[in-house]
This record gives sequence, structure tokens and C-alpha cells, in this order.
Amino acid sequence: MTELMAQLRVEITTMIRNGEQLLLTLGIPVLLLVFFTSVDILPTGSGEPIDFLAPGVLALATMSSAMVGLGIATGFERNYLVLKRLGATPLGRGRLLAAKIIAVMAVELVQLAVLVPIAVALGWRPGGASWPQAVAGILVGTAAFAGIGLILAGRLRGEINLAAQNGLYIVLLLLGGMVVPLAELPTVLRGLAYVLPSAALADVLRSSFGGEAVRAGASWATLAVWAVGAPATAARLFRWW
Repeated sequence: MTELMAQLRVEITTMIRNGEQLLLTLGIPVLLLVFFTSVDILPTGSGEPIDFLAPGVLALATMSSAMVGLGIATGFERNYLVLKRLGATPLGRGRLLAAKIIAVMAVELVQLAVLVPIAVALGWRPGGASWPQAVAGILVGTAAFAGIGLILAGRLRGEINLAAQNGLYIVLLLLGGMVVPLAELPTVLRGLAYVLPSAALADVLRSSFGGEAVRAGASWATLAVWAVGAPATAARLFRWW
């Protein structure tokens, strides 16, 4: 536990010092939320666009930070041999990855605190919201996406990892029901989307905020499987250099 807490302090300190990355992490979801709410070009049905977009952008922000941001940073740490010396310490792969995941969970809670007031200012009124359920969904989703990002970061070279993280991000965004409803996807792609963590998290958050979920119960199960399986796989496969 001592090693975990020490590494957690290192991870949080590193994130705080990297102000540019934090700004992008918070700024891009805000821009997407404001843009798509203002232009009203997405097929979000008969309701207000913000009601569909707000939970989706929260899910998108979670994926961006936990998978892409964490995965790319960790990949370059490996590539530049920053992590090599840790391989000879009692920390171990499991505690290293746990510290990284917990640190990014703290970032996600900050994102939630920033994005929700902005969405409310844009007209979002989440009736019947279950905030504990929403927070739980974001934390479980963070574990799932962080695990995926760390699987890639722990096996691929820095430049290949960068491309793989961004490519996977685009796929999960397009098939995730975050900004485009799953009902608009072809049947084959919709079936694939149901087993992806991006669609599961977006569905869980819409259900948590009183919106119309596609299959909330199954989405929780899908998200839980990814949240357990992806970090466990990352810990098993991770290489220090």
C-alpha cells in the first residue's frame, strides 16, 4: 500500500504539472458540447440536442482522458525508459497501473464538475438524475478505458502506440452512441456497438441522468466486464520497456 500511495502522488503531481494536457482534456469536450448544441446538426430525435449530447460528451471526456491521454503518456514513458527503473522496485506492474488509473479517476471527477454546470447553462435539465449512479458509471468507465489504453501502451512502441490510441478513439467514438444515436447505425454495426465500452458508458450515463437508455442493465454488465478484464489484461501484458 505504501508503494501504491507513493506512486499515486507521483502520478497526480505529474498530471498537475502538465497543464497543457489538462487544458486540452477539459477544453475539447467543452468545445464539442457548445458546438453541437449550437448548430443542431445531429440526428438526436425530437428532444433537445443538449439532453442527448450532455451524457454523451461526459462519456467522450472519460474515454479521451482515461484511454487516449493516459495511454499515450504511458507509452512515451516506456519509450523513453522512464519506467525502466521502476521494474527493479517492489512497486510491481499491478500497483503502477493501479496508481495511474486512480489518478485519472480524479481527473474524471474534475471533468464532471466542469462539464455539468456548462451543460446546465446551455439548457440541460437532467430530470430524475441519480448522481451516485452517474459517478459510479464514470469511475467504472474510467477503469475500462484506462485498461484498454494501458494494454496498448504496455506493448507497443511510442509512435505506434500514438497512432493506435487515436485510431481506436475514432472507432469507439463513431460506434459509441456518444454524439450519434445507435439507432442511426446499420444493424451490423449496432450489434458490434453493444459490446463496446463506449456505447455502454454513454448508455449508463443517459440512464443515470434520467434520459432514454437503450439497454441500461446490459450496458452496466458490459462496462463491468471491460472494467475488470482490461486492467487485468494490461497488468499481465505490460512491459517496463
